[in-house]
Amino acid sequence: MAEFAYKGRSETGELVTGTLQGGSADAVAGRLINIGITPVEIRDLTTSSTLTVNDIWLRLGGGQPTTKDLVMFCRQMHTITRAGLPLLRGLAGLMETTHNEVLKAALVDVLASLESGRGLAQSLEAHPNIFSRLFVNLVEIGEASGTLETSFQRLYEYLSMDREVRDRVKAAVRYPIIVLIAVAIALSIITVFVIPSFEPIFRTLGDDIPLPTKIIMGTSNFATTYWVHMLVLLTVSSIVFSMWVRTEAGRFHWDHFKLSIPVTGIIVRNAALSRITRSLAVSLSAGLPINQTLRTISGSIGNDWLGQRLSALSGGVERGESLANTARTSGLFTPLILQMIALGEETGALPELMDEASDFYRREVDYDLENLSAALEPILIVCVGVVVLILALGVFLPMWDMIARTKAG
Repeated sequence: MAEFAYKGRSETGELVTGTLQGGSADAVAGRLINIGITPVEIRDLTTSSTLTVNDIWLRLGGGQPTTKDLVMFCRQMHTITRAGLPLLRGLAGLMETTHNEVLKAALVDVLASLESGRGLAQSLEAHPNIFSRLFVNLVEIGEASGTLETSFQRLYEYLSMDREVRDRVKAAVRYPIIVLIAVAIALSIITVFVIPSFEPIFRTLGDDIPLPTKIIMGTSNFATTYWVHMLVLLTVSSIVFSMWVRTEAGRFHWDHFKLSIPVTGIIVRNAALSRITRSLAVSLSAGLPINQTLRTISGSIGNDWLGQRLSALSGGVERGESLANTARTSGLFTPLILQMIALGEETGALPELMDEASDFYRREVDYDLENLSAALEPILIVCVGVVVLILALGVFLPMWDMIARTKAG
């Protein structure tokens, strides 16, 4: 008999794991149902000793649902709830059409949790790596008020806007990164393979080697001699840095540093503030209390330094201070946004004004990205031109000297 590992939900909805022996997965599923466990996953241990590339990728955390996957999920859930389809039936259909394996596995678990009597928000909360605290809170409010379709519509709009901002930032930096990578590859090939073949010819000039040629030869000799050391140093540095960034203190300082980088720091900051104000607008319009909203956003904004400032805002509101006063002392927002917050609190139109603030920051990001792209292109052209000039002078100056000597001789 084969041995099977299983995951399931008990009658109280708790996750249960273990192993059982049986002739087949169906037989094990039958035994689990008989003892009051709804099977979620059954895996044959006798045939799973060999890991595929996909298994390794998933175990390393790859294949996580993208924002695009969540946007599609929210749009489909909005359609299902608006049409009045039962959640169990709708989620069963979504599982069949979902291409992301991690999201599909999560939906299988959510479906099993719903069948055991849990609510949708509680079922989604069991997968914090996929569904954020804000996501779960809005679904919870929709369940309690009977407006799930509205909650999923708000989430769809919020995630779509967030994805749009991220895509614009990526598109703006894609061209400079591609150019820098291409230049780095070209320089590496020239330094390691081309220059060494010219070195014996250059050595015939003795002490009359031009300065650009000396620089190129020195760089080439260093690279060909110490390339292993450089590769090891780069690899170790990358590993140490990635481990440091994963720590709480490292992540906090790195997030703060990203905001202080000249030119790009203001873009990162405005993009984050656009997300914060959009999250405030979505949460407040759904009826979430302001202090709970701030705590929720602080843990899901993607920047620990800004998250700490938002936690301070939440603390001030809980002490009875107005949002406008606590926001003024936080140093997060511009004077214009502070005025909009104060006006929103006075008129009761804070969600609408936060939506306007989000649009303001998004337009600022677009403007800054356009300026960055316009400024980077000539800078890159000049840098590439200088590198090409040095290489050309380094290679051709000795040849011209040799030609001049030959003619003189």
